[in-house]
Amino acid sequence: MKLRKIQDIKLENKGVVLRVDYNVPVKKENGEYRVKDDTRIGLSLKTIDYILKQKPKRLVIMSHFGRPEPGVASEEFSLRPIALYLQKQIKRNVIFAEKYHSLAEREKILDCQNGEVIMLENVRFELGEEINSRSFSAKLAQLGDIFVNDAFGSCHRAHSSVVGIAEILPSYAGYLLQTEIEMIGKAIKETQRPLVAIVGGAKAATKIPVLEKLMTMADYVLLGGGVANTFLKAFGFHIGRSMYSPESLRICQSLIWKATRADTKLFMPTDAIVGNLSSGVKIGEVVIEEMPKQFQILDIGRQTQREYARIIAEAKTVIWNGPMGVNEVKAFARGTEAVYEAIIAHKHLISIVGGGDTLSSIEGHNHLENITHISTGGGAMLEYIEKGNLPGIEILEQ
Repeated sequence: MKLRKIQDIKLENKGVVLRVDYNVPVKKENGEYRVKDDTRIGLSLKTIDYILKQKPKRLVIMSHFGRPEPGVASEEFSLRPIALYLQKQIKRNVIFAEKYHSLAEREKILDCQNGEVIMLENVRFELGEEINSRSFSAKLAQLGDIFVNDAFGSCHRAHSSVVGIAEILPSYAGYLLQTEIEMIGKAIKETQRPLVAIVGGAKAATKIPVLEKLMTMADYVLLGGGVANTFLKAFGFHIGRSMYSPESLRICQSLIWKATRADTKLFMPTDAIVGNLSSGVKIGEVVIEEMPKQFQILDIGRQTQREYARIIAEAKTVIWNGPMGVNEVKAFARGTEAVYEAIIAHKHLISIVGGGDTLSSIEGHNHLENITHISTGGGAMLEYIEKGNLPGIEILEQ
């Protein structure tokens, strides 16, 4: 794959439109929304710094944030707090363009000719974004001369701010996007074995396509979270009141059957931490065969943690997406921490870690430098592994 790259084009005195992925965790404190995990913002700064050093006419930054109702603006999903946060990071004024869809505000943006940095309000507030409206794509394209995509986490979406604008303006990949493609591509195309895939998270339905792919390429697949619950249910175990994806039971049964006839070894939890999620109370630890009907599986148990750590210790490549339990509750976070500790214990291991919940669970931990690559994509990372390309990347190919 050969991409058009940001370093291939002169940006001096050009209007640059940059797509980033600033869909980051925020929390309302004292009436204000504050950034709680700035991983994705921090990883975009190399591209932003490069653009600004090239002395562009203006830099227009755009992103989505959350899942607002299309066409409906709200404070909850506004990018204003992100713009204020970015301003501190780059030590430059960031103009926040709330109503850039209006002709008057677009003209104000076009009047910026001296290297100003402008951040647009959440592109998903616009009806045309998710349907890749030609007219909305054209409005975005009017704001610059060159488009740079640095939003790997959005490249699986054929939206206006990812694909539509790239069909109109000369388009290039930013540094973060280049790194994502290089690192994930190398892990799946030049695999050092054994390859261990660790897949967790709440919903099995969103992980099924990549699991089908991983069953053909990984040596071991280790399951956790609601994904594991669905497979346990499909296998015939009682899982009490645990979260699972009923619509995925049949395909999970098929994958279990295929695993018995493939070289890939599929591992499900053999024990679990159980309790009541609503109260956040940990009741105890049980083997799966003795799962109480009235409780929920909320984390993998210690026996499973040890078994997964043993397999990781023998691996040469690990791909991890999704926590092992309800990791936002401390009582049910140990399984995810155990997987993280097993990965960072081996400095020579090639490790690719991705997914918003996964990144939140390891944010602030020691020895993050031992992770080979922290991917900003969750669904995008999985779909890239599954398909080998994404709409937002394909359009940047030479």
